[in-house]
Amino acid sequence: MKKARTRTTPVALAALILPVALLAQEPDSWVGSWRGELNVGQVLPLVIHITQGEAGLEATMDSPALGATGIPVSAVEVEGPRLVLEVQAVQGRYEGTLQDDGSVDGTWTQGPNSLPLVLDRAPEGGAEAEMPGPEDRPQTPKAPFPYESEDVRFPNPGVGFELAGTLSVPTGSGPFPGVVLVSGSGPQDRDETLAGHKPFAVLADHLTRAGIAVLRYDDRGVGRSGGVFATATSEDLATDAEAALAWLAARPEVRADAVGIVGHSEGGLVGPLVAARSELPRFLVLLAGPGVPGRDVLRTQSRAIAELQGASETAIETNDRVLTAAFEVLQETDDPADSAERIRGMLEEEVMTLAPAERAAAGIPEDDPGPWLDTQVAQFTSPWMRFFLAHDPAPALEATRVPVLAVNGSLDSQVDADINLTAIEAALTRGGNPDFTVEELAGLNHLFQEAETGNPTEYGSIDQTMSPQAMDRVARWILERSSD
Repeated sequence: MKKARTRTTPVALAALILPVALLAQEPDSWVGSWRGELNVGQVLPLVIHITQGEAGLEATMDSPALGATGIPVSAVEVEGPRLVLEVQAVQGRYEGTLQDDGSVDGTWTQGPNSLPLVLDRAPEGGAEAEMPGPEDRPQTPKAPFPYESEDVRFPNPGVGFELAGTLSVPTGSGPFPGVVLVSGSGPQDRDETLAGHKPFAVLADHLTRAGIAVLRYDDRGVGRSGGVFATATSEDLATDAEAALAWLAARPEVRADAVGIVGHSEGGLVGPLVAARSELPRFLVLLAGPGVPGRDVLRTQSRAIAELQGASETAIETNDRVLTAAFEVLQETDDPADSAERIRGMLEEEVMTLAPAERAAAGIPEDDPGPWLDTQVAQFTSPWMRFFLAHDPAPALEATRVPVLAVNGSLDSQVDADINLTAIEAALTRGGNPDFTVEELAGLNHLFQEAETGNPTEYGSIDQTMSPQAMDRVARWILERSSD
């Protein structure tokens, strides 16, 4: 039975990439821990660890407030007093210059955003910031559990590698309904660890206690899973989700006629891709899933977050113009070299129109903007971005015939609730889906935390990992659709 959209009042960042430091012109001088603070509307402490490897300097980064530790730095370049760091996993870049006082004054750039960052050597034993980690959050599940939990591996036959995850099964007489949790964008582990939280560990615990078997897994190329994440698109990740669902449905503890996908953010895009081509999923839960093309999601997201963080209207309009122009180029040509050349040319023109102070504020080096341009072009032309920008979720949603629950928080600044829930509802209606529920949950952000503004900088400062009322809504809906 179709249910009308309702608004319910209950009682997400991909990993942030951070810089690395240098101290002197001799490589050994950079070795050690460094600390800085990135101001994104909230102060985020950053810790960088530099070591001397066999082939030269190596580095990892920690962002305690975001629960991200050991992020690998793909390239560390030192030339005189200048340091350049590349972080391929998140397509970020840092450029800094050694100052007379021993600090490193630089700029962190990721996507269209650039922020100043000064690094200082961390005192012995004092590099870590005092911010709760995932294990310290009140909702993080801790053993012993009132259910069975085991580490598992399962194949994706189409690509020839295995994925690793955790299966939790309720106690009692089964078989039980089952769900596969599919994470949001960026390389995510099985717990979707971010901002000092483990959302999928918390959600899996809640669902399993309610009587639902849950499989959550490391993204390809992450944790213990095989494969490569950097070149994967949402379509590739859909094959992983489908393989996970097939494996779960074959388990003796699980009802093959009552298995489905719970997808968060990009996972809410992946779910319909699987349902549109496979009979395996018997239901879908879309948590902050997109209902409009990726280019519209990113433009709306960029503006919303910029406004929350106090950007000027001029900066917002400039950013929107750049995004729009880049999207048009990618839509017009599939040739990587051609699109890269055209986007670079467009960005160079935009840079030339900026005053020196504006370029400095954007983190664009005055003497040589080339490396900055290279980073921007690489982000826009990556396989994932190409697919995401062009993909319209509507056809897959229209082809989805199984029951669907689509929920989003009213304070979501990453996937706007009104725009995307309206589009999801329209697509399911056009497709004639007989049973769907669309709900906007008041006061919740992209991670379904009870929030004040929805600014991503709040994620790490909120103790709650996920609203119990939101999790209960998901559990009750699944059990209702899985009743005999």
